[in-house]
Amino acid sequence: MKEKVLGLTGIVKEFPGVRALDGAQLNLYKGRVMALLGENGAGKSTMMKVMTGIYKRDEGEMTLYGERVEFTGPKESQEAGIAIIHQELNLIPHMTIAENIFLGRERTRFGRIDWKGMYAEADEILAKLRVGHSARELVGNLSVGEQQMIEIAKALSQNAKIIVMDEPTDALTDEEAESLFRVIRELKAEEKSIAYISHRLKEIFEVCDDVTIMRDGKFICENEVKNIDEDHIIENMVGRKLEDQFPRVVVEPGEVSLEVKDLIGEHVDGVSFTLHEGEILGVAGLMGAGRTELAKTIYGAYRATSGSIRVGGKEVRIKSPEEGLANKIAYVSEDRKGDGLVLGLSVKENMSISSLGLFENSLKKLNGSQEEAQVQDYIGKFNIKTPGMAQIIKNLSGGNQQKVAIAKALMTDPKILILDEPTRGVDVGAKKEIYDLINELKREGLSIIMISSEMPEVLGLSDRIMVMHENKVTGEFPASEADQEKIMRCAVGIKEETNE
Repeated sequence: MKEKVLGLTGIVKEFPGVRALDGAQLNLYKGRVMALLGENGAGKSTMMKVMTGIYKRDEGEMTLYGERVEFTGPKESQEAGIAIIHQELNLIPHMTIAENIFLGRERTRFGRIDWKGMYAEADEILAKLRVGHSARELVGNLSVGEQQMIEIAKALSQNAKIIVMDEPTDALTDEEAESLFRVIRELKAEEKSIAYISHRLKEIFEVCDDVTIMRDGKFICENEVKNIDEDHIIENMVGRKLEDQFPRVVVEPGEVSLEVKDLIGEHVDGVSFTLHEGEILGVAGLMGAGRTELAKTIYGAYRATSGSIRVGGKEVRIKSPEEGLANKIAYVSEDRKGDGLVLGLSVKENMSISSLGLFENSLKKLNGSQEEAQVQDYIGKFNIKTPGMAQIIKNLSGGNQQKVAIAKALMTDPKILILDEPTRGVDVGAKKEIYDLINELKREGLSIIMISSEMPEVLGLSDRIMVMHENKVTGEFPASEADQEKIMRCAVGIKEETNE
């Protein structure tokens, strides 16, 4: 018999023009992990903010250990034993790890901060998480993945009975993620209750006991993980059957649009390949293989020292992203929040920021109506869910942000589009929409390079697949001849032609 620790029922939360939660519900049980799943925009994060007192609910009831509760802020929920690990990092780079972990909750002894005790306790938590740093290290010296582990350490330091994890593995390496899973199992053994939000379905079956699925702010179902499969989750998340997750489109390739020969640079070691009009070239490889670096070298963000790049049969020297755009090459970054978008600007400003020159009249003045017409056209064509083009982009879901990032690249009128991890951080429903969009661009004759760490995505969408290892190409296959084993052999450095 499961013992309910926390329950939210009939939760309604409205913002101007949108009903973010519409009768939603969630239960957390003692010593169990509840996955909270749904497409981006389904209301998961809003539900967590209601639970922790960041948002005040408009309707509904919340109970903690059977008693009705009402939190007026996150401090009250913390005091009640609820800790939240936010998806967005909230750390101060010039402070030490220990100072970040205990910020606002500093340990004191005889009226003074107990630095020795705090650093010892922080070191103990870091050892538990297998973070190989002293608690005296400055947070600014850590990788993004290590910083995410510090966010997790902050929650553990509160000794909370209920822990909310919002996309906790998004920035973690496989090794760091495994450390987190081990800690989750230990927390379960200590009878802690965990709410776990993730778009990585494999993790759900690895660490979760129960699943709650939301769609459009509504509660859809609750099940035990052992009684369901991935298809059940996807169908309930998107409200339809996904018969064909990767809808391959066959297009007769056109002329060679890009030819890279013996390209050498700081991050590229003798890479050669060709790309045709109406073709998707998938680029696979393990983390650190040099895929993103290759893309940025072609685009002009990194300098090439030798070799050649030909666009449309003409040799070009691209020394900056501006020159990349001038040569009809557009790059959509893997880090849309860091490099691809300006989160404080509107949908319109983000979408047109790289192509404002196209909307200038003869007097070099911006034709605002022409700009707005094209932005509105992309919003409609890409089915971008936004109240309007003036909406600040950070308020959009991850999938809609990604569509804006792709539209921003397309507004520069490229002939070659480089998509770096186009569905990272995007839920399954929005992934399908982005796949359909990529296929439509292919039909229109655009040449596409798609870098992806998701093997099924590479195999499902690409016409050819090129594999990299340590900044070199170790294999290339037509999609019809590629499989996961061949790609993985090349990804670990076994060249295709060795057949070993």
